[in-house]
Amino acid sequence: MTYYMATKVKASDIDDAVAAVTEALKVEGFGILTDIDVEATMRKKLDREFRPYRILGACNPPLAHQALSAEDKIGTMLPCNVIVQQSGSDFEVAAVDPVASMSAVDNPALGPLAKEVREKLRRVIDAL
Repeated sequence: MTYYMATKVKASDIDDAVAAVTEALKVEGFGILTDIDVEATMRKKLDREFRPYRILGACNPPLAHQALSAEDKIGTMLPCNVIVQQSGSDFEVAAVDPVASMSAVDNPALGPLAKEVREKLRRVIDAL
């Protein structure tokens, strides 16, 4: 079982790619809680160059509430991470597979939620 789903998108730069991903996530009820600019962080903290790479922390509040209500430590796996990185002349977008990550948690109530989130993230990836 793979732990992510991915696609490639054409965009003029990473900001345009992130904007497209953000809009596709909104359609499925997700908002962006965090936006980590890995390229800038590597430059600032390590004085090293790195390709354009962003980690978006995506959250669907109703589903997050259900998950947190079913399993109080599930917050260690939230929000759902979606990456956007330069890949040649394109950008790769990859999202965590919540079914894979939640399989480590012994709580049957999470299975249907993880599947629902996976379906939503799959539609995001497919829409790009």
